[in-house]
Amino acid sequence: MARKKNSSAEVTGPRIRAAALRLFARQGYAAVSMRQIAQDVGVQAGALYLYTPDKQSLLFDLMQTHMQDLLSELSCLPAPHSPLAALEDFTRFHIRFHRARSDAVFISYMELRNLEPENFARIETMRRQYEAHLEDILARGKAAGVFTLPDPKLAAFALIAMLTGVNTWYREGGRLSLQHVEDIYWQMVRKAVGA
Repeated sequence: MARKKNSSAEVTGPRIRAAALRLFARQGYAAVSMRQIAQDVGVQAGALYLYTPDKQSLLFDLMQTHMQDLLSELSCLPAPHSPLAALEDFTRFHIRFHRARSDAVFISYMELRNLEPENFARIETMRRQYEAHLEDILARGKAAGVFTLPDPKLAAFALIAMLTGVNTWYREGGRLSLQHVEDIYWQMVRKAVGA
């Protein structure tokens, strides 16, 4: 089959990923067919297979890209001198990064169950890296007597869940600006760790 006019890998590939991201987030992975993705992009269903072997590979690619971006941007944060400053930086980073990618965040949490075991293990390893970053901040703060918390790992899970929750309710143009939300959440995080 001939390639559609004005179609290229640089244009069509990203459009396929964007359509899949949007459709998976709105309807759920299991409910979306490759035919629906193709229709959304405006290509024949068979053309999708020039860009991805199957729907599972497409889901994995979306999740892996999200986690790679997350870890890459996390690594660019400045190295603060204190655990308290590191925790504030993490708090604000997590809210900003995830708010800008609400569909990817939704898929990363809600569609993990649809990954095949090998793909699940690879995404889970990347998630553990991110969680370990926060756990390390909390453990250093506890060791320095800056934080009072019984279990840094459990606290890391709880804080990530709380911070990610912003995506479920925050809307641009609402009562609070994102900066104000960050400020309030930082105060809640600080109290949660006893700092």
